[in-house]
Amino acid sequence: MPRFLGMDISLTHITSTAAFSIALAVASAFLLQWALYAIALRLVRQRMDPVLLPALFQPTRWLVVLLALGAGVQPLDLGPRVEGLWSIGSKMVFALLVGWMLLRLMRAIRVMIERGSDINVEDNLKARQRHTRVRILYRIAQSIVAVLVIAMILMAIPGVRTIGVTLAASAGLVGLAVGAAAQPALKNLIAGIQMAFSEPIRLDDVVIVEGEWGRIEDITLTFVVVRIWDDRRMVVPVSYFLEKPFQNWTTKTSDLLGTVFLYVDPTADVARIREKLVEVTKANARWDGRVVLLQVTDHRADALELRCLLSARNAGVAFDLRCDVREAMLDFLRTEMPEALVRGRQRIETAEGAAMVPFTRPSDAAG
Repeated sequence: MPRFLGMDISLTHITSTAAFSIALAVASAFLLQWALYAIALRLVRQRMDPVLLPALFQPTRWLVVLLALGAGVQPLDLGPRVEGLWSIGSKMVFALLVGWMLLRLMRAIRVMIERGSDINVEDNLKARQRHTRVRILYRIAQSIVAVLVIAMILMAIPGVRTIGVTLAASAGLVGLAVGAAAQPALKNLIAGIQMAFSEPIRLDDVVIVEGEWGRIEDITLTFVVVRIWDDRRMVVPVSYFLEKPFQNWTTKTSDLLGTVFLYVDPTADVARIREKLVEVTKANARWDGRVVLLQVTDHRADALELRCLLSARNAGVAFDLRCDVREAMLDFLRTEMPEALVRGRQRIETAEGAAMVPFTRPSDAAG
């Protein structure tokens, strides 16, 4: 008599008929799942882009096989020990397959939502909101499914379940120590869940964090990746964006006002400079047609401060527009209004006439 796992199993327990029945059940499950998948895929392709069905194909195939194998093994008398091992093993595999199927399903739903919200269009505020929310919620759901699958696997093992209850009853001090050590992680995890609904930042938002200009490249449950303008990456805890002030240039819209400062002689013709600013800005394709304005924002003995306000459709375009206008205005002042440039020497009118004396900065005079 052959021995299997310490148990004598007679040849009558596993006959050729039983083995053939199990094989037939598994093969039938394969064919049935494949046929249903092919029919469903053809029906779905006529109406929408199939994403869910390919994602569920592999998990459902092995789930159907497991169910068919269980149905084929059930009539057999395998002995108490083998039946116990089969019961525990099948429950563990079932938990893994269900978890795999849920993860694939959630990923497919995320892909469908992201495909329906193009983040590359000009006005992408709503698309960025959806991408950010679905990405954070997807990662939250991943964590929940992983915990549930592990719990289901442990519940399938009677010995582990008993040990778990015993440990839970005597884990007061250990729980406090672990909770204190994990406080930063839990804090960021809760902040990530809160961020999914409050949305202080979104994917592709233009932000200034710790004095650095960049875009939100990725948002996880515990940290945020900011892509700096020179392609460096700043990794910031999620809780930072809920506790500390930062600049978000695209909270409501991507439209921005850019600023160009010019410093000219106090006797300069501001009206003429304003006319040239309007002319230069309107001729630039980066200007969005909303705002072009010049104001005198400061007056010192040696110079006037002129602030030029320019509007553009997003932060990147606004930066380029500011550079273009600054260069054009400086070229205009140099070639057509050289008298308006601030020199290194200051003219002082005296009773005896105009005299030129070296220009002195206030800070130099104080020193």
